[in-house]
Amino acid sequence: VQLQASGGGLVQPGGSLRLSCAASGSTLDYYAVGWFRQVPGKEREGVSCISSSDDGTSYYVDSVKGRFTTSRDNDKNTVYLQMNSLKAEDSAVHYCATGYPYGSSCPPTAWVSWGQGTQFTVSS
Repeated sequence: VQLQASGGGLVQPGGSLRLSCAASGSTLDYYAVGWFRQVPGKEREGVSCISSSDDGTSYYVDSVKGRFTTSRDNDKNTVYLQMNSLKAEDSAVHYCATGYPYGSSCPPTAWVSWGQGTQFTVSS
């Protein structure tokens, strides 16, 4: 499966943004899909995970709980990350990835099939 993340840009503090992770080559329905972020000089951080459609549960890193929501649109073969109440510290390059094995709940055994990153900056 090939993934393409999009939706980055510039947003003011307190604003909202929605990132998209569109898939080709396979359907995302039965993959766990994770969102990750990375800033220069720091390790990549897991932000969220949504389990395969059979399960559908989602998980978030503590710093984004209550502000971020991940969801699926199986018709569009896309997973989203809706981000509200954005803070400057949320600024990063964001990546999506599918989990292994097929049909995983969160967290999967491994993350594979990474998309290219999409950058957004929270600044006034």
